[in-house]
Amino acid sequence: MPKYQNSSNNKGRKILIATVLISLILVTITFFSGSLFPAKDLQGVISSLPNDKLLGLSNFLSSENSKNQDELLNKIEKLNKKLLQAQEAKINKLEEQNKLILKELKLLKTPSSQASIRDKLTYLYPYDSESKFPAYIWQSWKHGLNDDRFDEKFRQGESQWAFKNPGFVHELFNDDTAHTVIKYLYSQVPEVVETFELLPETIMKMDFFKYLILYAKGGVYADIDTYPLQPIPNWTPENVSPMDIGVIIAIESDSSSPEWRKEQIRRLQFGQFVIQAKPGHPILREAIAEIIEQTSLKQLENMASSGAAPLKLNGNTNERSLKISQWTGSAIWTDVVFKYFNDYIQSSVFQKVTWKDFHNLQTPKLVSDILVLPVKSFASDVEVPKDGKIEDPLAFVKHYAAKIWKSG
Repeated sequence: MPKYQNSSNNKGRKILIATVLISLILVTITFFSGSLFPAKDLQGVISSLPNDKLLGLSNFLSSENSKNQDELLNKIEKLNKKLLQAQEAKINKLEEQNKLILKELKLLKTPSSQASIRDKLTYLYPYDSESKFPAYIWQSWKHGLNDDRFDEKFRQGESQWAFKNPGFVHELFNDDTAHTVIKYLYSQVPEVVETFELLPETIMKMDFFKYLILYAKGGVYADIDTYPLQPIPNWTPENVSPMDIGVIIAIESDSSSPEWRKEQIRRLQFGQFVIQAKPGHPILREAIAEIIEQTSLKQLENMASSGAAPLKLNGNTNERSLKISQWTGSAIWTDVVFKYFNDYIQSSVFQKVTWKDFHNLQTPKLVSDILVLPVKSFASDVEVPKDGKIEDPLAFVKHYAAKIWKSG
């Protein structure tokens, strides 16, 4: 019995082995035939798959495709962000380089030596009427802020200019730094530097400096003996666009006295102790040119009579004051302003403008692109209340009129 059962088991095993081998051969043939004819057989294989298997395969492929798309989008987004950052950095760098190049080119600009002084100044700092008023405040004084000789009244005014105008650059120059700045800004126009050095009085250098710094840089110049009552933007009336204004000035004196000639050169004079201007304005150019020409003429006369002796002012205090006004101060400034008003090519004003047009002025008046304010605007006599609130809307600046040139 055991012998018979062993034979039967061996026969069963042989049948099983043969069946497995045949199956393997069929699978191999199917695989290789699929490789040779992939499109036809693959389609057949897929069509022969059960529905549940086909659905599972579809879900798997969809999941993988969605995952790959998300990864690809993330990579593209990161790459795009990186490229934008690199591009922005490159643009910023190019803009900085462009500014530096323009600055260097401007410094290298040298007008023709044969050009007139006005042409040289125009070439160096051309006027752009559509520009904005630069946010600068310029002041000058012979003593530094840390000097004990700096008057406390002036120190308060100086600090208030900065306090009331927090968005402005505020610079205080002394005699030495003012001279250095002028040599830097006007190195291509040596007549400017020569004139500055020839002027015989400190106050005259200060007058000349204010025109020069405003012509080159624009902004506000304020004498050291001034005290701001309101922020600078308040100076412009609500019904006037700052883009229509090139210079803001105020009347300094408007005399009704028959003896006015004893105290001033012109009956009505525009003040130059506070000026707001856009850089390159023709009025400033003319003031600078007039002072250069006057100084050159006086120097020639002086050399003819006194040799190499430096220029100086003669006369008593009042006589010297009038000479200063006519040479660099309010009188020449007034003449230049009226000259501009009556040059219709520059001002586009086609009627005669005289002092009478500003006599007893009570409200701001725009003539061409010059905004003229009444006397009280830049020479207010109001007392500053403790709360700092100024009732008069046209009171912008106090002027102590300290006659500081006497000590200079």
